Amino acid sequence: MAAPGPARASWWGDARSGKLAANLVGFGRALRRAGLCVDAQRMALAQQSLGLVGLAREDMAAALETVLVSRAQDRGVFREMFAAYFRNPEVAQQLLTQLLPRAPEAVAPRRRPRVQEAMATAWPNTAPKPAQEEDELLLDGAMSAGDRQRLRHADFEQLSASEYRLVQQLVRDIALPLPRYRSRRSLAAARGAQLHWQASLARAAHTGGELLQLRRRQRRMRPLPWLALVDVSGSMERYARLLLAFLHQATSPARHPLLRRHVYSLGTRLQDLEAAFALADPDAMLGQLNACIAEFGGGTRLGESLAQLRREGARHLVGRRTLVLLVSDGLDTGDAGLLERELLWLRRHSARLLWLNPLLRFDGYAPLAQGAAVLHRHAHAMLAVHNLQSLQELAGHLARLLAMPAVGLPAGQRTVS
Repeated sequence: MAAPGPARASWWGDARSGKLAANLVGFGRALRRAGLCVDAQRMALAQQSLGLVGLAREDMAAALETVLVSRAQDRGVFREMFAAYFRNPEVAQQLLTQLLPRAPEAVAPRRRPRVQEAMATAWPNTAPKPAQEEDELLLDGAMSAGDRQRLRHADFEQLSASEYRLVQQLVRDIALPLPRYRSRRSLAAARGAQLHWQASLARAAHTGGELLQLRRRQRRMRPLPWLALVDVSGSMERYARLLLAFLHQATSPARHPLLRRHVYSLGTRLQDLEAAFALADPDAMLGQLNACIAEFGGGTRLGESLAQLRREGARHLVGRRTLVLLVSDGLDTGDAGLLERELLWLRRHSARLLWLNPLLRFDGYAPLAQGAAVLHRHAHAMLAVHNLQSLQELAGHLARLLAMPAVGLPAGQRTVS
């Protein structure tokens, strides 16, 4: 019997020395930094899958993508990360050198911001360069006025992982003055059309029965009720998470005690988010949403979801005072006829129907998809929501929307600007 030959070593590493396991753990951490949902259970499955398929590059990439990627929009990020991570260490070091801003002669490869940021610290064997004193002074001003201005106009979809987390914090501080209306109930005030005899006599009891000051009736001002319908499909996931964090804080009871708000998620079915929005802490709210919304990153059937709203949530559209915000890109996979019927019903029973569409950021956008065309016909107005500036301007757009006539809006004038 011939003696076994020496074991081969590849760039993946020799399993006997533990290099492959360390590289796999580092790769999982890099994917987490890029925003993928990679936990310990997925890493254990990844290690088992490599033991079954071997170390051929194509087989290894397919096995890891099957185990570690759960959303369609993360496939491109994974493939770029895999191509950049599992390669010759000298080549990887050259790649990282090209990413440094001190090498103007090197041309950085065109990669997603999430991949570039994750790869900047992805290599555990690369010793960090000691920072100079001048560098430390520059790092203290990392969030300069220019950076804030850039984030204010940056598209949510183009943000890196750390920028996305920062913007998630910034959207919570945006104030949203809500439109108000005169309710039927009145209160005692200094001015008004009618006398408030009960309040006037109660004040006279403190002055020996003398009516020294007459109180008058004034109608209470209440904010318009809100109904938010947020699309949580794969193409809308990044926008949906930030908009849900924004709506949670901008319409909180602490800021608007009298506001009646109801929030639903739109996916393959309608889901009430009232339990999550009842939590005061925004981080706890987002954690509850991740646990209760199973359609994050899935498909969209707007017509069926609105039909379910008609059956189960019609009580929220009372008196035609409700302001409906429908957040979606219009890429619907359901029945266009059903969507049109339900949108007609929703428009009749609401004060205004505002379509918030992130695709409106493109100058040449046209609603060519079936769902987008139906939304364009029946929404009172549409508005782009894709960055911090658009959220800050939302209050002014709502005021102009309510000043518009309810019917007879030409299609060319539906965009609120």
